[in-house]
Amino acid sequence: MTANLPQPGDVLAGKYRVERLLGVGGMGVVVCAHHLQLDERVALKFLRPEALENAEAVARFVREARAAVKIKSEHVARIIDVGTLETGAPYIVMEYLEGGDLHARLAQQGPLPVEQAAEFVLQACEAIAEAHALGIVHRDLKPANLFCVRRADGLLAVKVLDFGISKLTGLSASNRDMAMTRTQSMMGSPYYMSPEQMQSSKGVDARADIWALGVILFELLTGHVPFQGEAIPELVLNIVNSPTPSLRAFRPDVPPALEAVVGKCLEKNRDARYGNIAELAHAISPFAPKRASGSVERISRVIQNAGLSAPPATTAPTLPLQPVAPPPTPAGTMATWGQTAPGPGGKTKAVAGIFAAGAVALALGLVVVWKKGTWRPVVASPAVTVGAPAPAQAPPAPTSSTAADRRAQGDAVPEVVLAPPAESAPAPAPAQSSPVPATSKPPGGPVARPAGAARPSVPSKPACSAVPYLDAEGNTHFKQVCN
Repeated sequence: MTANLPQPGDVLAGKYRVERLLGVGGMGVVVCAHHLQLDERVALKFLRPEALENAEAVARFVREARAAVKIKSEHVARIIDVGTLETGAPYIVMEYLEGGDLHARLAQQGPLPVEQAAEFVLQACEAIAEAHALGIVHRDLKPANLFCVRRADGLLAVKVLDFGISKLTGLSASNRDMAMTRTQSMMGSPYYMSPEQMQSSKGVDARADIWALGVILFELLTGHVPFQGEAIPELVLNIVNSPTPSLRAFRPDVPPALEAVVGKCLEKNRDARYGNIAELAHAISPFAPKRASGSVERISRVIQNAGLSAPPATTAPTLPLQPVAPPPTPAGTMATWGQTAPGPGGKTKAVAGIFAAGAVALALGLVVVWKKGTWRPVVASPAVTVGAPAPAQAPPAPTSSTAADRRAQGDAVPEVVLAPPAESAPAPAPAQSSPVPATSKPPGGPVARPAGAARPSVPSKPACSAVPYLDAEGNTHFKQVCN
């Protein structure tokens, strides 16, 4: 190598022949190389010699390999090998990716279509879900670390890169990893860092990655990040204190619901954000193509299997429906008006039919004809016929009891109560009538007889019918029409 950088044709580690330089950073170098034994093109990443003196940089480099190799998602660059070069620099061999990162894509093409942006973020969520399930927080998500490739089926996909400053938590963290907190340097890319990460990188959790994904989605849709500043202090103040700008102010065609998703990701209080990456994926899925539903399902399964999903909301037990008591009866209105109930053995009680006659005529518009002493509706409808077969012993005379009292006696009283007409002019009574209690006489209608009562002898009286009509004030009355 010349000037500490590899040159085309150089063979590294005895088996990787350099083809070209892909990128150079402050700490590391990435080259495209040919694996001589496997006859496979790979990407080789290693530290520059001057970076070897930085013990923390070396530890982070090794941690990147350890973190990435555990994640098996197709949306993470696959780790093939690790080793040490002749110079003592550690290296990582990764799958070679053809394409470009989303930062370059935005610079070349501008904001992305809504569906494409949503699908890219969902694919990143799929990779981050596996990381979170392993106790790994990326902490440096940004468009430059989302590499866009073209799959074998011709569709575009992103792969998450650079787990170099990822944080290992829980059982995934080694003592060495947990001790790497003494540095005072800012860990992460400031534009994509959450408020809590600005204050302390040690205390971040998976919700810091959810914040970064919200910033990325905002940028993919608008072409710029939501919080900006001419210097780091100003940027930090804006991220910590300034409200999130309206996404639709920059991109009016974005659905309001998607703007709400981004806003929830960018809540200052991390407790107000999505609780896990699966919740975010479900919120984004309506705006992605239908083919992205597979990503959402995989994310949910990964999070659930890791025990990271919130417990399902408990459903209140279903209680049997209880009858609702009818409203209080207005003064002057019979409590049993319009109520019918089947009697024992399925037979209809004659007394209940007496009170139902007026309500049936009013509510259903039936013309009730009195013919030979029998109530008969003209049209087929649920009605009660007076004169149905009576039990062996005539029932006791009805009283002005309430519906609740009737239920207590075993009568099934319907809950719908039809109010009678406000004012009703009583129709002339027949010449003779059977003795019926006064409380059972519906206003404005013919007198009904209890079952078994003797029929009055009126041979010369013509057949008559009670016909309802409305007066000028809208009140309902009955008039008697005789043939």
